[in-house]
Amino acid sequence: MGSAIGTIIYLAFVVAIIAAMWKIFVKANQPGWGAIIPIYNTYLMLKIIGRPAWWIILLFIPFVNLVIGIIMALDIAKSFGKGVGFGIGLIIPLVNIVCILILGFGDARYVGPAASANRTAFAA
Repeated sequence: MGSAIGTIIYLAFVVAIIAAMWKIFVKANQPGWGAIIPIYNTYLMLKIIGRPAWWIILLFIPFVNLVIGIIMALDIAKSFGKGVGFGIGLIIPLVNIVCILILGFGDARYVGPAASANRTAFAA
């Protein structure tokens, strides 16, 4: 009985995260269904934050993926008008769930990728 309740709670969290990611993508004018497709959702997230698509390859390299993940989290926060503190919240396990729900279901608005002179244009 206990494992059934645990499974139901787990599935509720998974559905909530998928729904929040869907809403985040829609807010950024990307297809919401992209949230449920592995690797494509990362491509869309890179597009949302204005980073090049080839960064997907970097996410497969041990230790480099940690640095890229941190940069992506900070860029996601900036792209939705949030500060560095919110970006750090996106990095910390368990806190990131709350931050994703805030981005998806809260009043956060997509403001676009942070302007930077050294970024290349994202090729769609």
